[in-house]
Amino acid sequence: MKEEIEKLLKDTKREGIEDLCEYMEHSGYYTAPASSQYHSCDEGGLAKHSLNVMDCARSIAVALLGKKWWNENKNSVTICALLHDLGKCGDYGLPFYSENILKTTGKRSEKKPWERNKDLPNIPHAFRSVIIINRFMDLTPEEEYAIMYHDGLYDRETGGAAVIPKHETQLLLLLHWADMWSARFLEKGVDGDDKS
Repeated sequence: MKEEIEKLLKDTKREGIEDLCEYMEHSGYYTAPASSQYHSCDEGGLAKHSLNVMDCARSIAVALLGKKWWNENKNSVTICALLHDLGKCGDYGLPFYSENILKTTGKRSEKKPWERNKDLPNIPHAFRSVIIINRFMDLTPEEEYAIMYHDGLYDRETGGAAVIPKHETQLLLLLHWADMWSARFLEKGVDGDDKS
């Protein structure tokens, strides 16, 4: 998985991508879960989810927009698909998710194995993703927008419902659809739940 993700990112030839790939390896990107209990909530789930989003985004882009559009925009799609949840690996040397240890048993919860790390500043994960990426390389305004609002209109954490209407872009909707399809239909969480 790591080799495939790094190859896809490095093929974009973005300045700073090498350093970003190194950061990803040391920050927990390849071991972090993608959610607390829903889609890909197992170790390594974040990387698996990101690859699923990449595959879906490629398929949707070619089907809806054509191969010419894909060839002209694949670098932006690749960066957004693989890095949209980068903030879930954590920041400041702290993981985004920590084990959800039950006070009653002292063991990790089977129903909700992870919880958001309370020691991290309460910044939405999508915004954290953009902040981390921008430490290493420049994003286009459209890439920043797509990553920040990839969870769509109904995301209360980022205020998507207030920002997105009448400002949809192809990249934003492509990333949103690919993310939702991956989380809702390709990935399962605890007890087979597929909510994101």
